[in-house]
Amino acid sequence: MRSLALAAALLALCAAPAAAVSPADRAAIVDAVTAIAAGADRGQWERVRAAFADEVRVDYTSLAGGEPATLGADALVASWRALLPGFDATQHLVTNHVVTLAGPDAAEAEADFQATHRIGAALWTLGGRYAYALRREGGAWKVTALTMTASWESGDRALLAQAGRRARGERD
Repeated sequence: MRSLALAAALLALCAAPAAAVSPADRAAIVDAVTAIAAGADRGQWERVRAAFADEVRVDYTSLAGGEPATLGADALVASWRALLPGFDATQHLVTNHVVTLAGPDAAEAEADFQATHRIGAALWTLGGRYAYALRREGGAWKVTALTMTASWESGDRALLAQAGRRARGERD
């Protein structure tokens, strides 16, 4: 009988709805996620850095293989700053946000993305979804982890290497 009561209690816990996200928290979380994408496209590196906690777990394994890594946010932003200016233009769109609370100062978010990268007339576009973990720090939501899951791509992925060379000042 105790086992049955314990099982019923566990089932009720699992079936309990997640805590409601306030409109203010949802807006702040979506703003943090958007700041990363829009800030990177605009070269607003301080805006990008402000969206992250000091340490960030990143997982791009669906695109590049390897293993997820934990990096200092400054190093992560510096790596993007050393690549993205090598493109003539980029546009990282994030949409269809789903936000859930994971505790009083913790949240998770998902968003679909489409990222277009251009050099001259050549394009490389990638689509998929991001999963984010966030923590409230000093009243602001900061991204502590992001996992990119690529679903599709079109165009020339070799533009990544070309953008890196261009960002370093090497000739095409």
